[in-house]
Amino acid sequence: MSEKVVLGHDDVRRTLKRIAHEIAEKNPEAEGLAIVGIHTRGALIARRLHSLLTELTEAEVPIGDIDISFYRDDIAAKEPAAAPVVHASHIDFDLAGRTVVLVDDVLFTGRTVRAAIDALFDYGRPERVQLAVLCDRGHRELPIRPDYVGKNLPTARGERVNVRLEESDGADEVTISEAAEVPA
Repeated sequence: MSEKVVLGHDDVRRTLKRIAHEIAEKNPEAEGLAIVGIHTRGALIARRLHSLLTELTEAEVPIGDIDISFYRDDIAAKEPAAAPVVHASHIDFDLAGRTVVLVDDVLFTGRTVRAAIDALFDYGRPERVQLAVLCDRGHRELPIRPDYVGKNLPTARGERVNVRLEESDGADEVTISEAAEVPA
């Protein structure tokens, strides 16, 4: 299966830096911000954005991560026999009055983000929720639009966007490949 690299190591670094600047610009009151990453790679990207935002704003911006396994409405449709991998969520700050920036790696149908918003509201009621994604590949099934996008990737529905990060995969890159064949 061939892969086309669309973002290399330096591209990922520059893209996240730009997103952090956009978040800081759109939210001048950094004390009211919080960053929450969606497991797994969204949480890793959130940590990087948090570090960049702390440098930019010199504010103590709380960071958390959220697992959406039990909030998904499409798991059974994808893999009926597979149980979701569950991670612990960590949101140990009050959401009330805050602008929460949800972070994910790839925005596709919008179902992951919908599930994340449902999960987030179980922890409290933020003043507003914004969405930051490294890649937006289109093909939305729900009316969800990101506030911050690293790269728009026009893809065919059958293609796959692969995000690899240093922390989990040993390298920073985003590739597009053909979807793996599913045995009949």
